[in-house]
Amino acid sequence: MKVGIGTTNKAKVSAVLSVVTKHFHDILTFEHISVDSGVSAQPMSTEETRTGAINRARKALEETNATIAFGLEGGVTMIDDIMYLCNWGALAIENGQLFTAAGAQIPLPDEIAEQIAAGRELGPVMDDFVHQSDTHQNAGAIGILTDGMLDRKEMFEHILQQLVGQYFFYPALTGSKTPSQN
Repeated sequence: MKVGIGTTNKAKVSAVLSVVTKHFHDILTFEHISVDSGVSAQPMSTEETRTGAINRARKALEETNATIAFGLEGGVTMIDDIMYLCNWGALAIENGQLFTAAGAQIPLPDEIAEQIAAGRELGPVMDDFVHQSDTHQNAGAIGILTDGMLDRKEMFEHILQQLVGQYFFYPALTGSKTPSQN
């Protein structure tokens, strides 16, 4: 089975490889490609972040000619005037079906949230905050803000487990009904 991955981000690709190889017993091939999310470089709402994940999954499916494809998107959302991380994943299947799932949310410190609200992307803000580069490819904001207790790969693995679990629960390739999703 061919698996498409709609990103070249190291943390996201590693999460997909980890979860899919653990739960699928087919002979697997993977192709990860850079695809446009179709949303802002810094998604600013739950809806926009979810849409980015869906777009990445669908484009990866189409561009790789895979059987299934994953899209993962990180963003931020406002809840009661507090900016939170939000993360979404989507699994697109060649028969047109789609599954979505969300992951961990954690409030951002005001000094980080203010920079994002001013138009900066989270990745570079976190790089400046910790004086490192490419934090989004490694621990991510979640890893930094949880003092290493949960890194970006692990956070996306949780989302991927939800997606793969839905895939197996709703026999997608046999035509059984799935939850109502766009």
